[in-house]
Amino acid sequence: MNDIPHDFLRDLAVVLGVAGVTTVLSQLVRLPVVLGYLLAGVIVGPETGVPLFADRERIRELGELGVIFLMFSIGLEFSFRRLSRVAPRAGLVALVEIGLSFFLGAEVVGLFGGDGVTRLMGGAIVCISSTMIVAHTFQHLDIDRRVRDLVIGVLIMEDVAALFLIAVLTAVGSGGEAPSLSLAARTGVRLLLFLTGIAAVGIVVVPRLFRYVVALRRRETLLLASVGLCFMLALLARVEGFSVALGAFVAGALLAEAGVGRRVEPLVEPLRHIFGGIFFVAAGMLLDPDKALAVWPVILALTLVVLVAKSVGVSAGAFLSGQPVRVAVQSGMSLTQIGEFSFVMAAAAPVGTMIGGAPIFDVAVAVAVLTAALSPVLIRNSQRIALDVDARLPRPMQTFVSLYGSWLELLRTPGSSAPRHPFRRALAALALDAALIAAIVAGASYNMSDIVAWVTTMTGLAARAAQFLVLAGALVVALPFGIGIARVARRLGGRLAERALPLPAGRAVDQGRSPRRALAGAIQLGIVAVVGLVLLAISQPLLPGLGLPLLFLLGLMFLTVAFWRSATDLQGHVRAGAEVALHVLARPSTRARSTEEALAQVERLLPGIGSLAPATIAEGSAAAGHTLAELNLRGLTGATVVAVSRQGEPTVYPDGHERLEAGDVLALAGSHDAVAAAVTLLGQGKERARE
Repeated sequence: MNDIPHDFLRDLAVVLGVAGVTTVLSQLVRLPVVLGYLLAGVIVGPETGVPLFADRERIRELGELGVIFLMFSIGLEFSFRRLSRVAPRAGLVALVEIGLSFFLGAEVVGLFGGDGVTRLMGGAIVCISSTMIVAHTFQHLDIDRRVRDLVIGVLIMEDVAALFLIAVLTAVGSGGEAPSLSLAARTGVRLLLFLTGIAAVGIVVVPRLFRYVVALRRRETLLLASVGLCFMLALLARVEGFSVALGAFVAGALLAEAGVGRRVEPLVEPLRHIFGGIFFVAAGMLLDPDKALAVWPVILALTLVVLVAKSVGVSAGAFLSGQPVRVAVQSGMSLTQIGEFSFVMAAAAPVGTMIGGAPIFDVAVAVAVLTAALSPVLIRNSQRIALDVDARLPRPMQTFVSLYGSWLELLRTPGSSAPRHPFRRALAALALDAALIAAIVAGASYNMSDIVAWVTTMTGLAARAAQFLVLAGALVVALPFGIGIARVARRLGGRLAERALPLPAGRAVDQGRSPRRALAGAIQLGIVAVVGLVLLAISQPLLPGLGLPLLFLLGLMFLTVAFWRSATDLQGHVRAGAEVALHVLARPSTRARSTEEALAQVERLLPGIGSLAPATIAEGSAAAGHTLAELNLRGLTGATVVAVSRQGEPTVYPDGHERLEAGDVLALAGSHDAVAAAVTLLGQGKERARE
């Protein structure tokens, strides 16, 4: 009888002792503590031969508590009000990022021989970033507030997506059912009913109960009541066929909505650190280094998917939502890692699920280790890389990105009289076309074996040729609806562009044609890209192959060429605006206000040129003596210099080699916030700039 407690105590001492050493070492080399926990698991695991062996099954059971406390803590920080506030922008970013990551992850797993379930698991484990790693890295760095807010918003949206993925993966793993749209739909309905029922009861009961508990002013009572609620809902979730992680998250969210989340969070934090650490140690114990090394091509490919898909997906989505290039790229590079959610989803995989010959959990841990090691380095260097990316953009794209934010400002301006009914009809048509394509994919996937057998019988073709014929037929049937998506996107882009930059009345000259075309093309390209990525993410586990991705890429290339032409035409419009602005700057005036009023008149005459504002390079300014390329004003603020006036000598649309001097008057264009930031930056003195 005494052996069991002794063994348990020994295992706990070994795990916590080794984890204490490895986490200290990881922090000394400025790496996330998650890596220290995983390294501790590898050391005390049975695969390395180190004489510090702990019982893997016992630690795994303790790790289950870590999952519960981790998800409970995430729920405590969750807020439906915060979700509604960040959803418009962060939701778009998360949709692009998750769609691209899931598709590429599933595609890579398919290339290494994975079936439908394995592709589903592979796509899932690479599409959710690690909140723990991001939060740990942000604590030690001075991150721009806009980058921080956007990254946290995307992480919140990823949490919501992870709940659905965990529910689907749990259903696949426990029921042995192949992935399909019907399974996803059934799981989604069950999840919605479960959450609705819990919320209906919890919103009534939990606030009243915990107001009474808080009134007792006993910390231990509040802790016990909170943890009790957490484990009750975790158990209920498991009984209903969901993951314990879902129940724990819902418990934390209910406490957050009840207004006691901030009181409970510091009480639960020590438990989260201890058991959360044990969870990561347990994950490391499951890693077999020999098996992981044997499938290094798979691990390297999935690591590249995480790094490329997340950085590109977040950057593209953030830019489409109106963020400057620097903020978009920095945000993308801040989310290039996987972590706790990937382990939870990998653990839900059916027993024996392999990727390239290695267990899926080993692959997930190996990819997490590599991305977690690289993530802090990428985040620290993200601003430098973002500024470099902005500086290397082609000139037409530099012009476009400077003005795009100002156009979205006009689009978001309240009080527009444009009717919303056409937009709703267009969105409904877009959703219908996308749903029909998804239904065609699902039907072809579900009935593939029967259709292939019928084609083989009727034509005498081999099974492989018959399958190719069926896939080609499905693509042909889906093609009209894909064209319909492009047409609806074009119509929607045109209407939104006209709302931001209205057409002139009567027969007046249309001075806003070029920017309106560029905005419409960008919106159309963005809509097609977002809808296409979602459809690819849905179709890849169900209907593998390169047919649908190739059609998507061809359509995207065609729209990109059209957009590039409109962005090139925009150059002439901006140059005309720069020449008019230059005349305003060159005109002698004793009042700054008269110059601002004249530039405002230029904005009205040439719509789409953005907000125009003058900026004078004063004596002692940090900008004096530097070229525009050295200042990288557009990269730092999002505003661009369209004209420079120097002692009566005009320069229209200067390039990066233009060196500024004291007394120069600049015309700045961009969104209101970008122009204001640029004016502030140019007005800084040399001492302030050095700080």
